[in-house]
Amino acid sequence: MLRLQAPLQQDLPMFFLLLGVLTLFLLLFEVLVRKFSVSGFVLRKVLHFSLGLILFFFPVCFSTNFFPVLLALIFVVVNAASFYVGFFRVLHDRNRLNLQQGNEQVSYGPIMLPVAFIILALFLWESHVWILRISVLIAGVADSLAAIVGGALGKVHIENLTKSRKTIEGSLTMFTVGFLLLLACLFVFQSDFKEGLTSATWFQLLALALFLAVIATAVEALVSYGFDNLFIPVAISYVLYIVDISEKGLLLRLFAGGAFALMLAFFSVKVKFLNNSGATATFLLGTTIFGIGGLEWTVPLLTFYLLSSLLSKLGRKRKAKFDLVFEKGSQRDAGQVYANGGIAWIIMIIYSLTNEPAYFFAYLGTLAAVQSDTWATEIGTMWPNPKARLITTMQSVPVGTSGGISFPGTLGAFVGALLICASAIVMQVSWLIDFGIIKSFMLIGLSGLLASLVDSFFGATIQAQYYDPIREKVTERVESYKGDGTVLKNKLIKGYSYVNNDVVNTLCALSGCALAFFFSLNI
Repeated sequence: MLRLQAPLQQDLPMFFLLLGVLTLFLLLFEVLVRKFSVSGFVLRKVLHFSLGLILFFFPVCFSTNFFPVLLALIFVVVNAASFYVGFFRVLHDRNRLNLQQGNEQVSYGPIMLPVAFIILALFLWESHVWILRISVLIAGVADSLAAIVGGALGKVHIENLTKSRKTIEGSLTMFTVGFLLLLACLFVFQSDFKEGLTSATWFQLLALALFLAVIATAVEALVSYGFDNLFIPVAISYVLYIVDISEKGLLLRLFAGGAFALMLAFFSVKVKFLNNSGATATFLLGTTIFGIGGLEWTVPLLTFYLLSSLLSKLGRKRKAKFDLVFEKGSQRDAGQVYANGGIAWIIMIIYSLTNEPAYFFAYLGTLAAVQSDTWATEIGTMWPNPKARLITTMQSVPVGTSGGISFPGTLGAFVGALLICASAIVMQVSWLIDFGIIKSFMLIGLSGLLASLVDSFFGATIQAQYYDPIREKVTERVESYKGDGTVLKNKLIKGYSYVNNDVVNTLCALSGCALAFFFSLNI
């Protein structure tokens, strides 16, 4: 599947020609920035636009993927070196200080687009090169135009979405240009379709173009630091590839799954389960799992999402005193969606490419883990007069302390994990029935419970904890606010600053996944 083809001598002249042309473009733009003070941002987007067009025509210019991959690799090295040394201002309008400070203007975009091309060229050149061409075209052309329009004309900013400021105008440009390019390419490349798309009607291709444009726009809006240049082409390629190699009915199921995920995202914002970033991430995650996985994969995810979201809303008055302890509130953002559902999302994608049943157990294990962790926290803080102990020393600690465990919380964790398994058994998933219902309950229940204890262990040892001098409490929050609104940085007293609650939740999900996957293969 992943293959670098042998080089052909007949491709050498084109390789040197394109290398020379791209180098001249880069040097010309650099002179315009340094000598004539032309906007580096505009030239960078023109270069991005041009690169998207050039990459689109690479398969026409070369017989194998060797020299295209080599060209892309050369510019990855050049761009990466420029990023850290700063000798090309047109590529990276930033300095080392900005990088160290995490300035939002830092962008890895010039590195990510050629990286995306290399990955997709190695996977798709032989069998689905048309998908490669469409993906890099959207990432190069639509994304660069969206940035230019958003930067020049954008007035309405989208709140609570990403660290980079996104605008309605920029997102509309991304959607419109992406849709038109996708629609044109799908009709042009019809003769290259393999299986699932061969019988697609013109209306279905129109719907697919709309669907992919929405996905590309969501990815562009959600991802910061230029990583959209990687994830836009990868997301488009994945959807097109899965649809084309699968049975014909998958396309309609994907549309239905995407529509359901979109409605769920809007509903979640309305009832304040999620903010804008969390809703966008949920749409992307849900589209993949609902549309490609079907009900067998959808019901366990919905079980976690709905039960945990409802539980987080219960006992508000009792849990209110913990609002300044926990890093985030009950309204989840994209980071929490990734931490709780990102591993399950990746497992679903791997399964769709391999069809290995063991990945379904891993999927249930990761959902059981995050449900166990959520239920342990929610029930532990909601229970009347609970007693908590630190998992590493068993010393008594205040309820809500990172790494603290209690009997009600632990019991809730186990029950939550069992409900994940029950939701899959209700759907009559054959893999669980063949494995054994009792064995499945024990496997998923214990995987979730043990993973939640792993979460507590990391919470007690490496998770960042700060001292809030205003309220004189230990907290997970980096900042505190005085009564007049003044922001005060809290002092790190334990753990590592880069290990926040989302990181610990991700490690919890990985633990549940690994436990369920390993034991399903060895029991």
